Amino acid sequence: MSERRHHRPMRPGDRFFDDLLGGTDPALVSEAADRAATLLVRGAHGADDGAVAERLLHLADTEGIEAIAELWSGAAPESLAGCLWRLYVLRSWVHADPHAAAREYDAGLPRAPLARVVAGVAEPPGPDELKAMIDQVLRGIAAGDFADVLFRAAAFARVVAAGRAGLSASSDEQVRRMLAVSEQLEAAAHHELAGRLS
Repeated sequence: MSERRHHRPMRPGDRFFDDLLGGTDPALVSEAADRAATLLVRGAHGADDGAVAERLLHLADTEGIEAIAELWSGAAPESLAGCLWRLYVLRSWVHADPHAAAREYDAGLPRAPLARVVAGVAEPPGPDELKAMIDQVLRGIAAGDFADVLFRAAAFARVVAAGRAGLSASSDEQVRRMLAVSEQLEAAAHHELAGRLS
């Protein structure tokens, strides 16, 4: 029979908590992100002040898309924070590469005729028209119905996904990602209509 040595359980000591106490509590970050999204969407809604709509529109420009990503990218798609993340990513993509956005949107028009109508892009859908449309959609956070904002953005993403599916330069993964954005925004719009989006 071998002799077993019993070890005393290790105690973490003070240094164990250094990272824990010095780091940011993920629950607090998530709560702050949700609160900020709620204030932006619900607080801005119905504001007749055009400056409010412009500040919302240019939030990613002034704060940086990276700061917005840090705040909202991990939020659930059916939350206000998740919706704002998807809306700002779409706008950033259109403004960063309007020619590619126009090419993909144009390629999707015959494949998604209903979504084309809902998106409301001026014809013909060139780079400037797409930038104007996506900006108008985001201004709607302050001036319009948030469900309409989400439905229009979802329709736009659906047309782009259809266009990507028809272009040989796009990968299946790019098509799937854009289609997922469309479906998530559309589901969130239905949640908004039902009063369940928060």
